[in-house]
Parts: sequence; C-alpha cells; structure tokens
Amino acid sequence: MRKFLVVVDMQKDFVDGSLGTPEAQAIVPAVLEKIRNFDGDIFVTYDTHFEDYLDTAEGKKLPVPHCIYGTPGWELEERVGELMEDFSHIKVQKYTFGSTSLPHLMAEVADGDSFSIELIGLCTDICVVSNALILKAHFPDVPIAVDAACCAGVTPALHEAALQTMRSCQIDIL
Repeated sequence: MRKFLVVVDMQKDFVDGSLGTPEAQAIVPAVLEKIRNFDGDIFVTYDTHFEDYLDTAEGKKLPVPHCIYGTPGWELEERVGELMEDFSHIKVQKYTFGSTSLPHLMAEVADGDSFSIELIGLCTDICVVSNALILKAHFPDVPIAVDAACCAGVTPALHEAALQTMRSCQIDIL
C-alpha cells in the first residue's frame, strides 16, 4: 500500500507571520521529524491569495492579508522549506480552505494502487479539517489519519473541536 502525506499550509504567515501563533510555532519540530521519517509520496498545500484578498469573500470575513502569492509570507516556514528541498513532493496551490484538485492529484499518483493518507499542518480547524473532509468524501474507503501533534488550530480549543469533528467523520486521530 502506498502512503501519502499531506503537509497543509506550513507557510510563514501561519507560523510566525500575520496569522502566526505560539501553537503553530511549537509544532514545527514535530512536522520536520514527520517529514524526515515519512516513507511515501508528499503533497504540500499552499494557501494562495492575491493583492485583491481584502475584496474576496474570505477577506471580508478575515480581514488580515496573508499568504499573498509571491510574498515571503506565502513561502513555507524557513525550516520546512529547507527540508522540502531534499524531498520530492507535489506542490498544490489552493485558493480556499480545501483543495478540490488534491483528490485528483492523489488518484493520478496512485495510478490504481491502494493508498493511505495522513495529514499534518495548519490550521487544524480551517484548512486541515477542510482537506481531510474533502479527501474522506472523495475516498470513503481509504484510511485517512491526522497527526494531532503535527497540527495547530487558531486556538487550542478550536484545534480540539476540529479533531473531534474529524473523529466523528471516521478520520483517525494519531
């Protein structure tokens, strides 16, 4: 069985930039360790916005410019970015919380082989849960897990709530 790891939005703006949190900063060593020891295919998502972000539906509800394409905040957190230079991976730009192209990319990479999926990254209660649920809906019989130690939410309470939501949807929480 093939293994897929999805590294969700480990970008500077979510770690120590405009939307960074101490909890996001704290998971970076665990994320690095997970990537270093992962034996399988890696997909890395990038939350991607543009200069008109504040005019978008998301920007009106979260009026904090972040992950603007081409800015330092859009890039992966420095240590994660340096590590990813050593690993073959598929970059997935997404323009909202969840990527609808990710399941299609995974099916293409799997090429008919069975696979499992593990997700890590930021933010548990927004982009991690969104991608996990999209993947679960697309692949209902594929084992899907989220490593809670490699995720952080907007707040610790929202992180826990998202983990419970994913448990309820039969996603394994490690």
